[in-house]
Amino acid sequence: MNHFKLEIDHWGKTAAFLFLLLGSWSARAQTTSYTQSGNELQFARAINDKWAAEVMLGGTFSNTPSNPKVLSTNIQRYAFAWAHYYFSPRWKFSTSLAYYYNKDVPDIGQYFSPEYRWTLQGTYYFHKTGYTLLTRMRGELRFIMNADSVFEDKYRYRQMIKFLKPLNSQVLRKGVVYFVTTEELLLKPHAKTKGIDFFDRNRFEIGGGYLVTDDIQLELTYVNEFMPRDNGNEMYNIISFTVSFNNLLPNLRKGITSKPSDEDTSN
Repeated sequence: MNHFKLEIDHWGKTAAFLFLLLGSWSARAQTTSYTQSGNELQFARAINDKWAAEVMLGGTFSNTPSNPKVLSTNIQRYAFAWAHYYFSPRWKFSTSLAYYYNKDVPDIGQYFSPEYRWTLQGTYYFHKTGYTLLTRMRGELRFIMNADSVFEDKYRYRQMIKFLKPLNSQVLRKGVVYFVTTEELLLKPHAKTKGIDFFDRNRFEIGGGYLVTDDIQLELTYVNEFMPRDNGNEMYNIISFTVSFNNLLPNLRKGITSKPSDEDTSN
């Protein structure tokens, strides 16, 4: 009987210790969550069999503690200019220059911090029948204005894996609906020496898209970004809408200059 009481006391003390430990950890790891909306326009153009160019324009809206409406506060605008080189059927190498206009939004702890970003990227494709699987390796050199209005250089590495599957066809073409999901880790080398976590964030995305034509694509996804920080974690729940155009100007020029059919001219 005494042995049984000792066991109860032992497990009771252990449970109390674990409860206090978990309680103190959750207090230190409090998470602030935001709901956001991201919108992006993509314009891609094939130059030849090996090279392609791309421009991306986007913006992000967010709710704030004082305003729950997501679309009421624009917090960021950005523009990318990409060059893509198709080295082989499996490898694509890319580079880009980008500008981010991060607005002053004290309500979410964001100060005016414009950013210039140079990116080097490699993408490896696993060729599969009926779906696309790829992994992307990206290095970023970022020049960001700090709170003292001084530009600082920061480095970041990103590793992503992406899965895309057409649902009503074996290939992506006009009229096809597809499922897409990605998982990405973002790391900041030497960041801990400045009091910031080496692990920058985890970015998970899931959703789908539709090809209006072979060259016009719509995509709607949910993105979850988790950012661990020493003074409190942050989580972003983002609804992202993307519209992509391939060879837009040549297609417009072709449509304008195309000759009417014989049936039309006969009238």
